[in-house]
Amino acid sequence: MAIASTNALELGIDIGSLDAAILTGYPGTRASMWQQAGRAGRRDTGSLAVLIAQDDPLDQYLVTHPEDLFEKPPEAAVIDPSNRFVLEPHLACAAREYPLAEEEVSIFGDAAPATVERMVSDGRLVLRRGTLHERGRGSPHRAIDIRSASGSVYSIVVEGTGELIGTVDESRAFVHVHPGAIYLHQGEQFEVVDLDIGGKVAVVRRTEADYYTQSRDITDISVEGVEDEDAIRETPMFFGTVRVTRQITGYVRRLHVTGDIVDTVPLVLPPQPLETKAVWWAIPAEVISRAAISPAALPGSAHAAEHAAIGLLPLVATCDRWDVGGVSTAMHPDTESCAIFVYDGYEGGAGITERGFLAAERWLSATLEQVRNCPCSHGCPSCVQSPKCGNGNEPLDKAGAVALLSAMLGKTWG
Repeated sequence: MAIASTNALELGIDIGSLDAAILTGYPGTRASMWQQAGRAGRRDTGSLAVLIAQDDPLDQYLVTHPEDLFEKPPEAAVIDPSNRFVLEPHLACAAREYPLAEEEVSIFGDAAPATVERMVSDGRLVLRRGTLHERGRGSPHRAIDIRSASGSVYSIVVEGTGELIGTVDESRAFVHVHPGAIYLHQGEQFEVVDLDIGGKVAVVRRTEADYYTQSRDITDISVEGVEDEDAIRETPMFFGTVRVTRQITGYVRRLHVTGDIVDTVPLVLPPQPLETKAVWWAIPAEVISRAAISPAALPGSAHAAEHAAIGLLPLVATCDRWDVGGVSTAMHPDTESCAIFVYDGYEGGAGITERGFLAAERWLSATLEQVRNCPCSHGCPSCVQSPKCGNGNEPLDKAGAVALLSAMLGKTWG
């Protein structure tokens, strides 16, 4: 007897009679790993937990560094309490439940007083007899989706019946439910036949297609402001606000059995802007020269290093690779150099890349170690390939990534 489940089972569900737990892939945090392992042995008998590592940089790093799993405590939760997209709804809900005295505002953090002033100016809060009241007609709680950080979601409905089979975060809708996308629900395949952007609805129908889809996109990033800066040896490193503009340009259809590309289908969808936080490295020419990377190999080297760094970021920050994004370029106009950016995938930032900035030495050292020690010859999902790459993992240069990261960290390679 066995039970197969999503990670929903880890959230305190006590089945009681389970003797073993098999984790297919590292869940992303030690806290989740122990919760999932703890579903077995809930009574007074012995139990077994098995972690099967997947083709993922973090999984492969951890199976060779078990001390990171067994000798360290569960991670601290990561959130940016000054993020206006977090703080404003929180203050509105708090004021609706019980009017806030002015002296209570400081409880919500250093950014709260200025946020309250802005909300009063906008008419969302009002000061009456020394307390702050929420002015909306409806409950502000209803505007908050516990499954979406962006504040709104797209509904996925079946053509003809209107049956709701799921939802997807607005920030990921164009990736997962664009027209022509194959969407999986409880083992069944659906094809997206229409995406109503205004109504935030994706209409799907059942299909027996022998292929799956992967979106393609172009992403631009610009620096809006620097909040902190440091350096890794000779390489300047920054943390601050960036503006990311992502546009889905099409998708490829790949055969289930072989993974071969059937065709590429163009799409015309509006660009999606995102103002968020990021960490980035402005790699100087002398570091690139020391790495002996040619101009032709530089884009693939930086791209591979970016992918690998994103894959190892959960080692130092509570997240998975789907919570962050990245951009790399041989020459960025804001840094006037080769640059690698890793950014929070949430409006206003979530505190993830800030943790990466503060632990950059360990983060990049682990990234280098994993890429260098991976036994593949040209790059694979265990080191530099990414399942979410909008460019189809092209170009990638594994050897160039090793050389670039080594030069940045002041280490030898070969």
